Amino acid sequence: MKEENSENKLFTDRKISRRLLLGGAATAAVVLVQTSVGKMVQAAVPESVVPPLLTDSTSLTAADLIADPTRIPGRGPSVSGMPSSFENPQRIPSLTSSRTPLQDLYGTITPSALHFERHHGGIPVIDPQKYELVIHGMVDKPLVFSLADLKRFPSVTRTCFIECSGNFRSGKEEMSPQEICGLTSQSEWTGVMLSTLFREVGVREKASWFLAEGGDAAVMTRSIPVSKGWDDAMIAYAQNGEAVRPEQGYPARLLLPGWEGNTSVKWLRRIELSDQPYMTREETSKYTETVKGGKIRQFSFVMDARSIITFPSFPVQLERGYVEIRGIAWTGRGKIVKVEISVDAGRSWAPAELQGPVLDKAHTAFRYLWKWEGRETEIMSRAVDETGYVQPSYQELSAARESKGGYHFNPITKWRVERSGKVLLGA
Repeated sequence: MKEENSENKLFTDRKISRRLLLGGAATAAVVLVQTSVGKMVQAAVPESVVPPLLTDSTSLTAADLIADPTRIPGRGPSVSGMPSSFENPQRIPSLTSSRTPLQDLYGTITPSALHFERHHGGIPVIDPQKYELVIHGMVDKPLVFSLADLKRFPSVTRTCFIECSGNFRSGKEEMSPQEICGLTSQSEWTGVMLSTLFREVGVREKASWFLAEGGDAAVMTRSIPVSKGWDDAMIAYAQNGEAVRPEQGYPARLLLPGWEGNTSVKWLRRIELSDQPYMTREETSKYTETVKGGKIRQFSFVMDARSIITFPSFPVQLERGYVEIRGIAWTGRGKIVKVEISVDAGRSWAPAELQGPVLDKAHTAFRYLWKWEGRETEIMSRAVDETGYVQPSYQELSAARESKGGYHFNPITKWRVERSGKVLLGA
């Protein structure tokens, strides 16, 4: 006998004969039903729910029994909800990261369970009762904050994206949005403003940088300008209405809206104020990018404007007729003000409709109605933010960087629609 793995299923796959189901002369069937806590128990089902035209030799499956869900009570309440067994969006994991299934999501908020991961020394287990955040260095009053201390300060909630600065993949036609740039996700974050803690410890006037240090096995450290701390930096302890999940930095993480994800140090345990950057391993040997002229750009921080069409995209098979082109756009420089769509391989562009409200440093959904008449073409989107920055083409970006990839690589993504309706990643 093969048992169902999902807690959402009511029955096992064991076939039930009509004779057993009816219990002989009884007027009720005895079947196996899964309770809200996953235990299989016997339950009586009225004979009237049995599909007609069955003989004693006919077997019933779970699918038969739930063909009319109005005639069989469903499972009851549980301690924690689960997605429908018919829906199964998943991240794509690797040794150090997992990617958000952008093409499977609706709206702009990423479910916490599908938020991308990136870590350098695994996910630590930190007891919230023992958690401490130390702030010291060029301050008047060094302090140690417990998690309870952080929660006693005035809280702030905001919605913004986090994106890994290495969020770019290419190289083959059969790639989904998740594979191309699934290292970006968006959540509603709650915590205390770092500026509140800065005032509490008394940051000295000459302090211009701070070191953020994580409590993971890699002891991730990054140098951050103090100006960002005074601006919109947060210490986040909640995500989408629940405690920050372990892979996202539980019990508390640094959140720097609009900046490369690596700077939003997770499992934050120490902040040290200084008058110069610390030149850590992660900001010297890593997280720098080449620019034209053989130079290396360091401390680039801000994520440039980007967009991607999530539908239609690989592996969608289109049919002729009207298609709603959908996607997301985002920028670390503020708000998205425009997304343009081309359905003729870049020869012409038309404005897409933006879904409001358009938030600062946040994923913005866009849509565009297109009638596909069966001709082969390329479709693409490009984002424009409130600073006037326009998302570049791959050719423009690779020429400026003298490279074909790397950190902060945000080119326009092309989708090739074949005559058959097959959608593939364009060149």
